[in-house]
Amino acid sequence: MENYFNYFTEIEEHFQRRRGSLLLLSTLDWALIEAWRGAGVPLEAVLRGIDAAFEKYEARKTHARVRRVNGLAYCTQEVMAAVEDMKEASIGAVPAGKDEGPPPGFEVERIAAHLELCAGELSAARLAEMAQQTAQEMSWRLRGLAIGVRTEQPNLEELERTLTVMEEKLFAILMTTTPEEDLIAVREQASRELAPYRRRMQAVQIRQIEQQFLHKRLLEKYRLPRLSLFYMSHA
Repeated sequence: MENYFNYFTEIEEHFQRRRGSLLLLSTLDWALIEAWRGAGVPLEAVLRGIDAAFEKYEARKTHARVRRVNGLAYCTQEVMAAVEDMKEASIGAVPAGKDEGPPPGFEVERIAAHLELCAGELSAARLAEMAQQTAQEMSWRLRGLAIGVRTEQPNLEELERTLTVMEEKLFAILMTTTPEEDLIAVREQASRELAPYRRRMQAVQIRQIEQQFLHKRLLEKYRLPRLSLFYMSHA
Protein backbone atom coordinates (compact mmCIF):
# COMPACT_ATOMS: atom_id res chain seq x y z
CA MET A 1 0.00 0.00 0.00
CA GLU A 2 3.08 2.27 -0.13
CA ASN A 3 2.24 5.69 -1.62
CA TYR A 4 -1.12 4.25 -2.63
CA PHE A 5 -3.28 7.18 -1.57
CA ASN A 6 -1.12 9.80 -3.33
CA TYR A 7 -0.04 7.83 -6.41
CA PHE A 8 -2.10 9.74 -8.99
CA THR A 9 -1.78 13.14 -7.34
CA GLU A 10 2.01 13.03 -7.00
CA ILE A 11 2.48 11.94 -10.61
CA GLU A 12 0.17 14.68 -11.87
CA GLU A 13 1.85 17.40 -9.81
CA HIS A 14 5.38 16.22 -10.68
CA PHE A 15 4.59 16.17 -14.40
CA GLN A 16 3.09 19.66 -14.20
CA ARG A 17 6.15 20.99 -12.35
CA ARG A 18 8.55 19.58 -14.94
CA ARG A 19 6.44 20.91 -17.80
CA GLY A 20 6.19 24.32 -16.17
CA SER A 21 2.43 24.68 -16.48
CA LEU A 22 -0.81 23.45 -14.91
CA LEU A 23 -1.77 21.38 -17.95
CA LEU A 24 -4.74 19.22 -16.99
CA LEU A 25 -4.13 15.54 -17.56
CA SER A 26 -6.18 13.98 -20.34
CA THR A 27 -8.24 10.80 -20.19
CA LEU A 28 -5.30 9.11 -21.91
CA ASP A 29 -2.91 10.33 -19.20
CA TRP A 30 -5.14 9.02 -16.42
CA ALA A 31 -5.48 5.70 -18.24
CA LEU A 32 -1.69 5.48 -18.44
CA ILE A 33 -1.30 6.17 -14.70
CA GLU A 34 -3.91 3.50 -13.92
CA ALA A 35 -2.04 1.04 -16.13
CA TRP A 36 1.19 1.78 -14.26
CA ARG A 37 -0.49 1.40 -10.89
CA GLY A 38 -2.20 -1.81 -11.98
CA ALA A 39 1.14 -3.20 -13.15
CA GLY A 40 2.73 -2.38 -9.79
CA VAL A 41 5.10 0.30 -11.12
CA PRO A 42 6.55 2.07 -8.04
CA LEU A 43 5.77 5.75 -7.67
CA GLU A 44 9.49 6.50 -7.42
CA ALA A 45 10.10 4.86 -10.80
CA VAL A 46 7.42 7.01 -12.44
CA LEU A 47 8.86 10.21 -10.96
CA ARG A 48 12.39 9.26 -11.99
CA GLY A 49 11.19 8.43 -15.49
CA ILE A 50 9.42 11.78 -15.83
CA ASP A 51 12.62 13.56 -14.75
CA ALA A 52 14.74 11.59 -17.22
CA ALA A 53 12.32 12.21 -20.08
CA PHE A 54 12.31 15.97 -19.47
CA GLU A 55 16.10 16.06 -19.14
CA LYS A 56 16.38 14.47 -22.59
CA TYR A 57 13.74 16.83 -23.92
CA GLU A 58 15.61 19.86 -22.58
CA ALA A 59 18.86 18.61 -24.13
CA ARG A 60 17.20 18.23 -27.53
CA LYS A 61 15.50 21.61 -27.25
CA THR A 62 18.84 23.43 -27.06
CA HIS A 63 19.83 22.09 -30.48
CA ALA A 64 16.59 22.13 -32.44
CA ARG A 65 12.95 23.06 -32.23
CA VAL A 66 10.91 20.22 -30.78
CA ARG A 67 7.25 19.91 -29.95
CA ARG A 68 6.31 20.63 -26.36
CA VAL A 69 5.61 17.68 -24.07
CA ASN A 70 1.82 17.50 -23.96
CA GLY A 71 1.24 14.14 -22.33
CA LEU A 72 2.61 11.57 -19.92
CA ALA A 73 2.97 9.05 -22.74
CA TYR A 74 6.11 10.95 -23.79
CA CYS A 75 7.73 9.65 -20.59
CA THR A 76 6.80 5.98 -21.02
CA GLN A 77 10.17 4.65 -22.17
CA GLU A 78 12.04 6.40 -19.38
CA VAL A 79 9.57 5.19 -16.76
CA MET A 80 10.10 1.59 -17.88
CA ALA A 81 13.87 2.14 -17.84
CA ALA A 82 13.61 3.46 -14.27
CA VAL A 83 11.68 0.33 -13.28
CA GLU A 84 14.46 -1.88 -14.61
CA ASP A 85 17.12 0.21 -12.85
CA MET A 86 15.28 -0.11 -9.55
CA LYS A 87 14.94 -3.87 -9.99
CA GLU A 88 18.69 -4.24 -10.52
CA ALA A 89 19.47 -1.99 -7.56
CA SER A 90 17.16 -3.99 -5.28
CA ILE A 91 18.93 -7.31 -5.86
CA GLY A 92 20.44 -8.36 -2.56
CA ALA A 93 18.86 -5.49 -0.67
CA VAL A 94 17.54 -6.11 2.82
CA PRO A 95 13.73 -6.33 2.84
CA ALA A 96 12.04 -3.38 4.51
CA GLY A 97 10.05 -3.95 7.69
CA LYS A 98 6.27 -4.17 7.55
CA ASP A 99 4.24 -1.00 7.93
CA GLU A 100 2.60 -0.51 11.28
CA GLY A 101 -1.07 0.16 10.88
CA PRO A 102 -2.95 1.63 7.90
CA PRO A 103 -1.59 4.77 6.19
CA PRO A 104 -3.18 8.15 6.98
CA GLY A 105 -6.39 8.76 5.05
CA PHE A 106 -7.74 5.24 5.50
CA GLU A 107 -9.78 5.88 8.62
CA VAL A 108 -12.66 3.44 9.16
CA GLU A 109 -15.40 6.04 8.79
CA ARG A 110 -13.92 7.41 5.58
CA ILE A 111 -13.75 3.94 4.05
CA ALA A 112 -17.32 3.12 5.11
CA ALA A 113 -18.60 6.43 3.73
CA HIS A 114 -16.87 5.74 0.41
CA LEU A 115 -18.47 2.31 0.14
CA GLU A 116 -21.91 3.71 0.95
CA LEU A 117 -21.51 6.52 -1.58
CA CYS A 118 -20.56 4.02 -4.29
CA ALA A 119 -23.53 1.84 -3.30
CA GLY A 120 -25.89 4.78 -3.69
CA GLU A 121 -24.52 5.72 -7.12
CA LEU A 122 -24.77 2.15 -8.38
CA SER A 123 -28.33 1.87 -7.11
CA ALA A 124 -29.32 5.12 -8.86
CA ALA A 125 -27.69 4.25 -12.20
CA ARG A 126 -29.85 3.83 -15.30
CA LEU A 127 -28.55 0.83 -17.20
CA ALA A 128 -29.69 -1.99 -19.44
CA GLU A 129 -31.70 -4.60 -17.53
CA MET A 130 -28.89 -7.12 -17.12
CA ALA A 131 -26.38 -4.44 -16.07
CA GLN A 132 -28.98 -2.85 -13.76
CA GLN A 133 -29.37 -6.11 -11.87
CA THR A 134 -25.60 -6.47 -11.49
CA ALA A 135 -25.30 -2.88 -10.27
CA GLN A 136 -28.05 -3.43 -7.70
CA GLU A 137 -26.39 -6.60 -6.39
CA MET A 138 -23.10 -4.72 -6.07
CA SER A 139 -24.86 -1.92 -4.23
CA TRP A 140 -26.12 -4.39 -1.62
CA ARG A 141 -22.66 -5.97 -1.36
CA LEU A 142 -21.01 -2.58 -0.79
CA ARG A 143 -23.46 -1.69 1.97
CA GLY A 144 -22.62 -4.99 3.63
CA LEU A 145 -18.91 -4.24 3.34
CA ALA A 146 -19.47 -0.82 4.91
CA ILE A 147 -21.14 -2.47 7.91
CA GLY A 148 -18.23 -4.90 8.20
CA VAL A 149 -15.68 -2.07 8.06
CA ARG A 150 -17.37 -0.33 10.98
CA THR A 151 -17.53 -3.58 12.96
CA GLU A 152 -13.81 -4.41 12.86
CA GLN A 153 -10.57 -2.95 11.51
CA PRO A 154 -10.50 -3.89 7.80
CA ASN A 155 -7.65 -5.57 5.99
CA LEU A 156 -7.07 -2.89 3.36
CA GLU A 157 -5.33 -5.09 0.82
CA GLU A 158 -8.04 -7.74 1.04
CA LEU A 159 -10.77 -5.10 0.76
CA GLU A 160 -9.07 -3.53 -2.25
CA ARG A 161 -8.83 -6.91 -3.97
CA THR A 162 -12.55 -7.41 -3.42
CA LEU A 163 -13.35 -4.00 -4.87
CA THR A 164 -11.06 -4.67 -7.85
CA VAL A 165 -12.91 -7.92 -8.64
CA MET A 166 -16.25 -6.09 -8.38
CA GLU A 167 -15.03 -3.40 -10.77
CA GLU A 168 -13.89 -6.03 -13.25
CA LYS A 169 -17.34 -7.64 -13.16
CA LEU A 170 -18.94 -4.24 -13.66
CA PHE A 171 -16.75 -3.46 -16.67
CA ALA A 172 -17.53 -6.87 -18.16
CA ILE A 173 -21.29 -6.33 -17.98
CA LEU A 174 -20.97 -2.80 -19.37
CA MET A 175 -18.96 -4.11 -22.31
CA THR A 176 -21.72 -6.64 -22.99
CA THR A 177 -24.65 -4.23 -22.77
CA THR A 178 -23.20 -1.04 -24.30
CA PRO A 179 -24.13 -0.53 -27.98
CA GLU A 180 -21.39 -1.65 -30.34
CA GLU A 181 -21.19 1.71 -32.10
CA ASP A 182 -20.47 3.44 -28.77
CA LEU A 183 -17.62 1.05 -27.99
CA ILE A 184 -16.15 1.53 -31.46
CA ALA A 185 -16.30 5.32 -31.08
CA VAL A 186 -14.41 5.20 -27.76
CA ARG A 187 -11.76 2.86 -29.17
CA GLU A 188 -11.27 5.15 -32.15
CA GLN A 189 -10.83 8.13 -29.83
CA ALA A 190 -8.24 6.22 -27.78
CA SER A 191 -6.41 5.24 -30.96
CA ARG A 192 -6.27 8.86 -32.16
CA GLU A 193 -4.94 10.14 -28.85
CA LEU A 194 -2.36 7.35 -28.64
CA ALA A 195 -1.13 7.81 -32.23
CA PRO A 196 1.68 10.32 -31.46
CA TYR A 197 3.12 8.04 -28.75
CA ARG A 198 2.81 4.54 -30.21
CA ARG A 199 6.46 4.31 -31.22
CA ARG A 200 7.47 4.98 -27.59
CA MET A 201 5.37 2.12 -26.19
CA GLN A 202 5.32 -1.64 -26.28
CA ALA A 203 2.23 -3.39 -27.63
CA VAL A 204 1.22 -4.64 -24.17
CA GLN A 205 1.35 -1.10 -22.79
CA ILE A 206 -0.83 0.19 -25.60
CA ARG A 207 -3.44 -2.52 -24.94
CA GLN A 208 -3.48 -1.74 -21.22
CA ILE A 209 -3.95 1.98 -21.82
CA GLU A 210 -6.69 1.42 -24.39
CA GLN A 211 -8.51 -0.79 -21.91
CA GLN A 212 -8.22 1.76 -19.09
CA PHE A 213 -9.34 4.51 -21.47
CA LEU A 214 -12.42 2.49 -22.43
CA HIS A 215 -13.27 1.71 -18.81
CA LYS A 216 -13.02 5.36 -17.80
CA ARG A 217 -15.27 6.46 -20.65
CA LEU A 218 -17.89 3.81 -19.82
CA LEU A 219 -18.05 4.91 -16.20
CA GLU A 220 -18.45 8.53 -17.31
CA LYS A 221 -21.17 7.57 -19.80
CA TYR A 222 -23.30 5.81 -17.18
CA ARG A 223 -22.27 8.02 -14.23
CA LEU A 224 -20.89 5.12 -12.27
CA PRO A 225 -18.32 5.32 -9.46
CA ARG A 226 -14.81 3.92 -9.18
CA LEU A 227 -14.86 1.49 -6.29
CA SER A 228 -11.13 1.49 -5.51
CA LEU A 229 -10.12 3.00 -2.19
CA PHE A 230 -7.92 5.43 -4.08
CA TYR A 231 -11.05 7.27 -5.20
CA MET A 232 -12.25 8.02 -1.68
CA SER A 233 -12.99 11.66 -1.05
CA HIS A 234 -10.09 13.55 0.52
CA ALA A 235 -12.50 15.92 2.26
